[in-house]
Amino acid sequence: MSAKEVIAQLKSFASESRKKSNEYYFKTGPGQYSEFDQFIGIRTPQIRSIAKKYYQHIAFDEIDKLINHVVHEIRYCGLIILVYQYQSANQGAIFNYYLKNLHAVNNWDLVDYSTPHIIGDYLFDHQDKLLLLYDWAKSDNLWERRIAIMATFAFIKQAEFAPTLSIGKLLINDEEDLIHKALGWMLREIYKKDAKTCKAFLRENYAQLPRTTLRYAIERMQEDERQRYLKGIF
Repeated sequence: MSAKEVIAQLKSFASESRKKSNEYYFKTGPGQYSEFDQFIGIRTPQIRSIAKKYYQHIAFDEIDKLINHVVHEIRYCGLIILVYQYQSANQGAIFNYYLKNLHAVNNWDLVDYSTPHIIGDYLFDHQDKLLLLYDWAKSDNLWERRIAIMATFAFIKQAEFAPTLSIGKLLINDEEDLIHKALGWMLREIYKKDAKTCKAFLRENYAQLPRTTLRYAIERMQEDERQRYLKGIF
């Protein structure tokens, strides 16, 4: 299967109305985080169906042409193909390939739907490489910082919270709203498994927590307790 064939099938689903919707949703206006990203208007289920159909029949050199494509939805398809391949076999090779192409993982959805399943899963089984997350957490690149926190989702699913909490401490003063949201999301996932651990982190770091992070983290609390945390009353 060639990248050209995959791209042709993807483009057959393109919609002008969806293109405009995606451009608005992903903030492509001047100065916004996706200012230079390009969309053609393909729905996520359609992208995933193509990725699932062809992931077993496409090699890295053709995937290169997908994940390095200027069009957002085509990059997304390439990354989802990698996720499916990773879950099937050859995890070490796919992890290393993903690292070499990290520059292509350059929007929040591309991070969120690939990083936990490749980076996070691999690092959970190879924790000698965990320092990668701390390097990314200190990066000047917004997407690398989001990769650092989102990769820890794989650890949370295994009830191992330390990486999320330590990376969270590094990111707690980040200026980007997309990091505030990601950290809050991961804290909420910890809360669903171990409310005590999440609450301890919130209390300890309350003075520094971005408001968005706090609101995301406490969404599963009972309303009266949620209000107390919003007011800093513990």
